[in-house]
Amino acid sequence: MAKLQWGMIGGGEGSQIGPAHRLGALADGLFDFTAGALDHRPEAGREYGQRLGIAADRSYGDWKEMLEGEKKRGDDAIDLVTVATPNSTHFEITKAFLEAGFNVLCEKPMTVTVEEGEEIVKIVEKTGKICAVNYCYTAYPMVRQARAMVANGEIGNVRCVVTEFSHGHHGDATDAENPRVRWRYDPAMAGVSGQFADCGIHALNMATFICNDEVEKLSADFASCIPSRELEDDAMVNFRMSKGTVGRLWTSSVAIGRQHGFVIQVFGETGGLKWFSEQPNQLIYTPVGGRTQIIEKGEGGLYPEAERLQRVGIAHPEGFPLAVANIYCDIAAAIRGEERKDLPTAAAGARSMAAVHYSVASAKNGGEWVDARPPMFR
Repeated sequence: MAKLQWGMIGGGEGSQIGPAHRLGALADGLFDFTAGALDHRPEAGREYGQRLGIAADRSYGDWKEMLEGEKKRGDDAIDLVTVATPNSTHFEITKAFLEAGFNVLCEKPMTVTVEEGEEIVKIVEKTGKICAVNYCYTAYPMVRQARAMVANGEIGNVRCVVTEFSHGHHGDATDAENPRVRWRYDPAMAGVSGQFADCGIHALNMATFICNDEVEKLSADFASCIPSRELEDDAMVNFRMSKGTVGRLWTSSVAIGRQHGFVIQVFGETGGLKWFSEQPNQLIYTPVGGRTQIIEKGEGGLYPEAERLQRVGIAHPEGFPLAVANIYCDIAAAIRGEERKDLPTAAAGARSMAAVHYSVASAKNGGEWVDARPPMFR
């Protein structure tokens, strides 16, 4: 089976997310890294691309040059492009590549406005191309196990879901001008939300993914604990899902002492589940009236959705880059015409972005409950 051709925009030298995408895309031999516009500085991007093995004529200075260059290649063009640039550029780049006939994997958030998210969904429907969003935590095997357990009724109807994504890596006020930190709280680059759009959006998407449900309404409280920040660095969001599930979400970047802090607990009528990203090989299961159990990645009796994504034996850890790799595996399968129901789609990206926007509106109005759905899905 011939490899698919893959290109990347952003994720240049020193990038936090770039290496994870490169490791993930190339881990299974499904893609060749053949094109890129890796830096906002054209010459730096070209030079870095060539150091990574991209041919000189496909190591581009910017995304527009890359789009035109790949369009001219016809059947030899890339099969997938990853957009790993600052939030404010996601929509323009994703839209342009989709309309030109390319499949796209976009970093979250997919867009910075509700209207942009809805437009991407419409473009996907019109073109038939794939637009996935990198909610990569949903591709850990034990997260897929949790989703399958919920879907198969092992904890009954879900009553409540509680999720957090909180860390303390932006808690030092004296580091506020660090470029890798500053842009996340700058509306010109990040959009209307800081921490919630950066990390909380993963937690919200995870809740909808495991529960196979959608957020219908929400109430939010945002705070800038470091006063110089225009956007929030701490947020609490209460939400209700369409099947009646109660949701609680806390996200923070000033929780000093927390390293990653992404955890989700799902409480049903007959049992509960817990998954923690710092121990991703384990899923904690408690049946009503029974003992708490640890379900391990790699053990027998798991659902096929989890078994399919396991790469190494039991007790051997599988980390973040391999979760990203699982997203690329699902995209490769989808490009080749296979059905992949667990792939995070443009619709998921649009719903998440709408929740961010309406959370901002709720927080500005004293936590007023608001409809969390994009207008096109109401």
